[in-house]
Amino acid sequence: MTMEQTITYDAPTVVQDIDVVNTYELEDRAREVMPAGGFGYISGGSGDEYTLRQNTKAWNHKGILPRVLADVENPDLSTSILGHDIKVPFIMAPIAAHGLAHATKEAGTAKGVSEFGTIMSISAYSGAKFEEIEEGLNGSPRWFQIYMSKDDDFNRNIIDEAKADGATAIILTADATLSGNRETDIRNKFVYPFGMPIVSRYLTGSGKNMSLNNIYAQSKQKISPRDVKFLKDYSGLPVFVKGIQSPEDAVLAIGAGADGVWVSNHGGRQLDGAPASFDMLESISKAVAGRVPIVFDSGVRRGEHIFKAIASGADIIVVGRPVLYGLALGGWKGVRSVLEYFENDLKRVMQLAGTQTIEDIKKTTLIDLKD
Repeated sequence: MTMEQTITYDAPTVVQDIDVVNTYELEDRAREVMPAGGFGYISGGSGDEYTLRQNTKAWNHKGILPRVLADVENPDLSTSILGHDIKVPFIMAPIAAHGLAHATKEAGTAKGVSEFGTIMSISAYSGAKFEEIEEGLNGSPRWFQIYMSKDDDFNRNIIDEAKADGATAIILTADATLSGNRETDIRNKFVYPFGMPIVSRYLTGSGKNMSLNNIYAQSKQKISPRDVKFLKDYSGLPVFVKGIQSPEDAVLAIGAGADGVWVSNHGGRQLDGAPASFDMLESISKAVAGRVPIVFDSGVRRGEHIFKAIASGADIIVVGRPVLYGLALGGWKGVRSVLEYFENDLKRVMQLAGTQTIEDIKKTTLIDLKD
């Protein structure tokens, strides 16, 4: 027997609504139902996981001042981004290999996102085909995140397929030209238990039974401002540069023609010892100075976090791991349950902070807190 014939991966299959008291608890619950290798891949960070921990600790560096007599009732969470009107200021992150969390893969996540009503970000490292994801999205908006090939003909082909599938923006992930030092994956000898149909055309192999190091090694390492221009010129779509962690890189991305800056440290999965994503947001926002939208991810676990990120300059917030934990626990219905949790939690925070709209949050000044 070949390795592909002998390796099995028993992803959860249950589809159900789930109770969400908070998203931290979802991680522990997902650990109980997911195979260890897949759970470690999704939950783990790089190195000592310092940056992973800081992503959630940093929220306590800033506080929200409660406001009274504010004449606020039933806050309005709706906003818009690049022509999309959405009911909440948060969207789904572009995460690889949803099939590690649930047998329905990205199609299950897509259905939950669609049923809830926000934007889906599709990863080039998806374990599902565009057609399968569309079955879940059913026409709902989607952005496409690309890990570039060293061969621009392959990049053009992938962009063509993403556009044909209905993508309305391209996300260039620029901070993952090779894998971070993900010791949990090394310890688990983790390899992908299924293929990656979108990028398999430029891989030596389908992606199945390959490690993340093997896959990254076959993608483009030398990412420069020229790549932003290439993506913009060829796709004709807005381009976000994802992985911005410094004001200097934000300015560089805008100068290269980026239509949006995506502040992220890849969920603490790349350079360990980097600062929390939230700790860099305010200075990046000042450098951007409203020229392009700012998207923010890494460490978002509560409504307070979404509020603080918006008050610090972000326009759209991206949620990732908690949604995949919801997928593991309840399939598409679990995804919807997690997104509803964030919606309800943010609405409560807005009410207590005296903010009626997202624009009101943007005008809010956070206060410095002592550890």
